Amino acid sequence: MLDLTINDPDRLVKVAHALSTHTRIGIIKLLLEYPNLNILEIAEKLDIPVSTAANNVKVLEEAELIVTELQPATRGAMKVCSRNFDDVRMVLNPSAYEQHPGKVQEVEMPIGHFSNFDIIPTCGMANTLGMVFPEDDPVSFYHPDSRTAELIWFRKGWIEYRFPQKIPAGARVRSLEFSLELCSEAPNYNNDWPSEITVWVNDVEIGSWISPGDFGDHRGKLNPSWWFDGSTQHGLLKTWATDHTRSTVDKEKCSDTTLLDLSLEQKPFITFKIGVKPDAKHQGGLNLFGKSFGDYAQAIIMRLEYD
Repeated sequence: MLDLTINDPDRLVKVAHALSTHTRIGIIKLLLEYPNLNILEIAEKLDIPVSTAANNVKVLEEAELIVTELQPATRGAMKVCSRNFDDVRMVLNPSAYEQHPGKVQEVEMPIGHFSNFDIIPTCGMANTLGMVFPEDDPVSFYHPDSRTAELIWFRKGWIEYRFPQKIPAGARVRSLEFSLELCSEAPNYNNDWPSEITVWVNDVEIGSWISPGDFGDHRGKLNPSWWFDGSTQHGLLKTWATDHTRSTVDKEKCSDTTLLDLSLEQKPFITFKIGVKPDAKHQGGLNLFGKSFGDYAQAIIMRLEYD
């Protein structure tokens, strides 16, 4: 289902326009009976000129109501069309919609329970008792003790987690979000140390956020007593979210990536990867806080809302 709200007027107008003619409705209806048709076949079955079929297919494609794929033909390539959604819901009163939330699957992942990584020093881990292993040794991230980590830092690269996806068969996902505390990574700490931190879900880039610094302006509320006053103290709580219209960081749009792009139905787990891209403008690394470090008593929380 494609969910549209009045809070995203550009998308709403584009889809409404695409549904505003009998010809385009006819194309969508035709693709229900014949899931894959090229433009010549659409024109023939609807008894319309090929140019008319092509123009209307373009409008439906731009509204993401259908998808097209170029396939080899006798001469060159042909554009094959298929439906993208079976239902479209237009919500003109968002407040009423929010009063009827869907069901939620929520999973909190300890930061030491990562499934993969590719990092470059500086790097390290700490838990409530002390340093998990000596700093700047990426190979140590493979050690079983890494699962006890409550603070992880690295200057370059990424770290990845796998979250279980347990929703009923046939359920429709409404939104997916990840919440975590993090900041940049500087020697000791530096409140003015920007870092462009990026999130990927199922290997699809969701969007980036520029952390303003590696914070040491006050001691982290949860930090164990042994932790050094001159080191990183806390981060900021940030939330990356994706729905059927866009992706956001703290409800501010960061990309056009939607749930459809994530192919959530293909695997029983969802991968969450966070890191600093090699071509990022600000390569200031990152610190990732667990439940026992920083200011917020949480690890990485995934929240999956569905109907």
